[in-house]
Amino acid sequence: MRLRPLIVTSIALALLPLSGPAYADDPTPTPAPSVSEPAQPSADPSPGATDSAAPTDSATAPEDKVEDGLGVDGGTARAIVELADPAQNAPVASQAAAESVDVVLQPQSQTFMVVEGTAEELAKLAEDPRVTSIHSDRTYTPADVSPNLSLIGADQAHAKGFTGTGQAVAVLDTGIDRDHPWFGSRLVNEACFSAVESGVTSLCPNGATSQTGTGAADATTARCLADGVNLCDHGTHVAGIAAGTGGVAPGANIVAVQVFSRVDDEDVCGEPSCLLAFESSLRQAMDWVAGLTEPVAAVNLSLGGSLSETDCDTSEEGAVFKPKIDALLAKGIATVVAAGNEFFEGASYPACISTAVAVGANDGSDAIADFSNRGAIVDLFAPGVDIESSVPDNATTVYSGTSMATPHVAGALALMKQASPQTPMADLINTLKTTGRPYVYEANGAQVTTPRLDLAAALAGATPQPPISQSPTADPAPEPDPSDSSGPSPEPDPTDAEPEPTPTSSTSPVPLPTVTVTVTVTPTPATTAAVCTRGTTAKKLSAKKWSVEIHRSSGAIPDATLTCYLKLISKSSKVFPEVTKASSLGKAYRVLKNTKTSKAKLDSALLTAWLNWAHGTNGTTTVTAAEKVRLSGKSSATALKKAAKNVIKTVK
Repeated sequence: MRLRPLIVTSIALALLPLSGPAYADDPTPTPAPSVSEPAQPSADPSPGATDSAAPTDSATAPEDKVEDGLGVDGGTARAIVELADPAQNAPVASQAAAESVDVVLQPQSQTFMVVEGTAEELAKLAEDPRVTSIHSDRTYTPADVSPNLSLIGADQAHAKGFTGTGQAVAVLDTGIDRDHPWFGSRLVNEACFSAVESGVTSLCPNGATSQTGTGAADATTARCLADGVNLCDHGTHVAGIAAGTGGVAPGANIVAVQVFSRVDDEDVCGEPSCLLAFESSLRQAMDWVAGLTEPVAAVNLSLGGSLSETDCDTSEEGAVFKPKIDALLAKGIATVVAAGNEFFEGASYPACISTAVAVGANDGSDAIADFSNRGAIVDLFAPGVDIESSVPDNATTVYSGTSMATPHVAGALALMKQASPQTPMADLINTLKTTGRPYVYEANGAQVTTPRLDLAAALAGATPQPPISQSPTADPAPEPDPSDSSGPSPEPDPTDAEPEPTPTSSTSPVPLPTVTVTVTVTPTPATTAAVCTRGTTAKKLSAKKWSVEIHRSSGAIPDATLTCYLKLISKSSKVFPEVTKASSLGKAYRVLKNTKTSKAKLDSALLTAWLNWAHGTNGTTTVTAAEKVRLSGKSSATALKKAAKNVIKTVK
């Protein structure tokens, strides 16, 4: 099983629920509308429309249809099987089942199904000419988690009567506290799409993989609770920012969609339980929203996956999600996505898609939040530090993250659409970008200007406020360098082979993100949950030195920071932790120390390089190329050794 999370941190939203009832199919492919040009209206999808994300090259060789790495190290893998025609869904599924491949999802009228099988079974399935490609059912995590309304001018908009009345915001997240006083009677529609498999539980109240109608997105069910703490509070917090009584659009309606699943697997989560959203669930949820009849201004996705420095339209994941984002935009619905909290010069999937609205976070002093992703592909910044909003049990709490910034923009678009309902959504998005206060800063070696949301200026058509130069944070003092003479080479303690991360105080210059998967909700005021982000030291360490750091109490970097690094690596790497288990400090230690085989030596080199990246160094081209060698079932020992040698050169 390969669980690839997407953005929010440990509490992050990740797995989306799977749908079963009929919902809108993708419209017939049309030229992708640009967010800088008016979107052209398209006809409603016909019942026989196909999923435009599916490739159609029937001449592709069977071995080229299967994504590298699926089941490469034995066991079964959960995979999406793309089909050329939705009419082939049932016959292909029947054939697969007859050949002992487990068919776990068959969405109605869709050009894909989800199966679980071994590498050999998936290769056999790829021989069917009706199958166009097979790839992992990727997963996404939620992005981590007053004065913010005043900063963006929302208070001025409310005073003029713009509250989002007549519009709705669709929140694809962890569901919602349905009777929270911040929402009143404005919750107008609900759905749940939640994938299941071994160790993964549906969060739909009915226990199935899909549910629609009243109560479908309830975030207060027993499956949302772990040791008395609500794992599903993220969606309620996000919805409150977008359209709660204390949010940006307090008059807008809310469409709540639960898209996560509960995962009770410490190898995947790095802790006993977490939430993840599967690609298959997200695809179904976006189609369901596209088929709604009520006016929806924006879809809010405060979640994310792997990272990209440039727009990712032509990537495999981009090819799946861009047609869905474009279909929503053609219907007048913006897709607003968290850029991510990795202190990265780029954005996570699917925020990196050009027609999504990628949102970074700023603080109350009009500075880019230190954890926020940034760069040319980020469209807007919005408040994301110490944001108070609703959480289950009629309470409020304070969270920080691009998850909190994103609903500011989604709510702003509801106000913009209320004020000008006939204006194409692409034009409304462009207005937010051209009237926002410019942040000027350096990213990827070039000067970048990204607007900060200014709703008052956008509604008035005013000129932007003066630009603000964003000065980079001063480099910290040099970090202690563990050397070979600092003590005996640590060996695993057989009585404690799995060290538990123990957050501690430290004067180390490395940021100390407290990775909080759950937060105890208390009435305001509440404590802010810290955000897990990359370090800023940018110091390369060897595998031997990283093993000193990761072994309990033997290095200078706190366990909490190292645990954060492993979480970031799991979002960006295709090898860790799905193929090679490195989700905990103990397992990461063993990966670093094991160099007995060609594969093990490459794994050690790759983990070392990724740890350096998480520590603040840039550049992953060599690492990415080496991962392709590792994931290929055809790589020889010589190829593995060569890839390891290339990676080792980058860490010296």
